[in-house]
Amino acid sequence: MWDVLTGFDPAVMMAFIGAGLLLNLTPGADFVFVSASGMSGGPRIGMAAAVGVNCGIAVHILMAAAGLSALLLAHPAAYSAIRYAGAAYLLVLAVQAWRADSDVARGRAAQSGTAAIRRGFVTNVLNPKTALFIFAFIPQFTDPMIGPIWMQILVLGAVFQFFGLLFCLCLGAAAGAFSAALRKRVAILNKITAILFGGLAARLVID
Repeated sequence: MWDVLTGFDPAVMMAFIGAGLLLNLTPGADFVFVSASGMSGGPRIGMAAAVGVNCGIAVHILMAAAGLSALLLAHPAAYSAIRYAGAAYLLVLAVQAWRADSDVARGRAAQSGTAAIRRGFVTNVLNPKTALFIFAFIPQFTDPMIGPIWMQILVLGAVFQFFGLLFCLCLGAAAGAFSAALRKRVAILNKITAILFGGLAARLVID
């Protein structure tokens, strides 16, 4: 596992981390749930929701490592299909981010730490955005020369989840303390995220 981790080009790893952070910045189901939980229940509830969301991400990563590795080993041409699928999905995210409402709904918040973890897990597991990102985007950063594809997906998935958890914990805590400021800045964040996702989609197609 260590050989795989150290086998990644630093520039590729930084690009991957940046793309993962962009996904977390996109106001979607997880973003809304964690924010709403923090605003309604305070920092503790918001951080509990973040933990639940990241438990769901772990499920997606394990599924990707188990299923995608077999597909890519059996059908090398699947790399191209996944690349274009990832680019198309990023364009969808860009459009959604550009059009997103700047309001953060309160109605989806949980009222206790246990409920926040449980609902965060379910929200993420059933979130097609996260599943598609992990299944279609993480393989873009794998290299058969480094080691087994499934192991690379696990390593990249762990990196993605680590930074995602940090972001979600901060989001949940900040939402509880600075809800008014967060509401004012979400609209601007949507536009920036849309432009960056569009650029990533173009990179996938051109490369």
